Amino acid sequence: MEFHHAAFLGFGLVSSLALAEPAIVYDMGGKFDKSFNEAAYNGAERWKKDTGKAYLDFEIANEAQREQAMRRMAERGANPIIGVGFSQASSIEKVAKEFPKLNFVIIDSVVKQPNVESIVFKEQEGSFLVGMMAALASKSGKVGFVGGMDIPLIRKFQCGYEQGAKYANPKVEVTAAMTGTTPAAWSDPTRGGELAKAQFAKGVDVVFAAAGGTGVGVYQAAKDAGKLAIGVDSNQNHLQPGTMLTSMVKRVDNAVYNSSKKSAPGVTVLGLKEGGVDYAMDQYNAKLVSADMKAKVDAAKADIIAGKIKVADYMADNACKY
Repeated sequence: MEFHHAAFLGFGLVSSLALAEPAIVYDMGGKFDKSFNEAAYNGAERWKKDTGKAYLDFEIANEAQREQAMRRMAERGANPIIGVGFSQASSIEKVAKEFPKLNFVIIDSVVKQPNVESIVFKEQEGSFLVGMMAALASKSGKVGFVGGMDIPLIRKFQCGYEQGAKYANPKVEVTAAMTGTTPAAWSDPTRGGELAKAQFAKGVDVVFAAAGGTGVGVYQAAKDAGKLAIGVDSNQNHLQPGTMLTSMVKRVDNAVYNSSKKSAPGVTVLGLKEGGVDYAMDQYNAKLVSADMKAKVDAAKADIIAGKIKVADYMADNACKY
């Protein structure tokens, strides 16, 4: 087991270095997946820069390492210990019971323990906005979605995306595909590219990938085909400038940064109102998004925040049954 941080180079130093400093366990796909894990890494790096302190982190190579990594960090007094991704829930539940004096954080799931902070997002709200943008940008009236692992959380993205697309254009056709049913689905750009090409062959001209590292293949396929793509989690507009219409940003970086400073047991829910999700605008997609498109999306964003538009949650509202 190899810990990817200088603090772990000499285990004799670790106890003093790790004491009351955060530890992060990334999920499958690695911390440089340009998406979900990398957003967490960026939050940790910002905390490190602001505090001048070290943190511990570990990239799992297989699922059995999750619990092992958590326990080793807990034994070294790391606090809080942050599990990135819903798959960490069972490990956190187990290790948090063993170390009741330490704080734990789970991102994208809920673990009901007195020393665990559960951070979840209203992915459907951000996905609604990029779904609107996809439908407004589409010339064919056909938009696509490529998910990673077929789980309720990714269906939540898909459901929000479909609602937004249909809000902008009631006649829009939405085609969706999932990459797989195992964690390998987060890091299969080749398969992502194949799924995107199949959608383009059916007339889709804008595709949203909610698939972690797999999305890189979707964006490349969009560039090759002269179509548009939408990124996820991190702002991915820079990956294929001129191809990326926007990105559905999920502020996992803020979640990690804030919980590293102070974790509070209980459930934290981050939507548009809380700045937890949004769509990304920058120099890389400015020419692709017209003032009219942006105005329509921003009006819907304000209405969602005000409660005038209710975006159904696939996981809670019995919506978008697939």
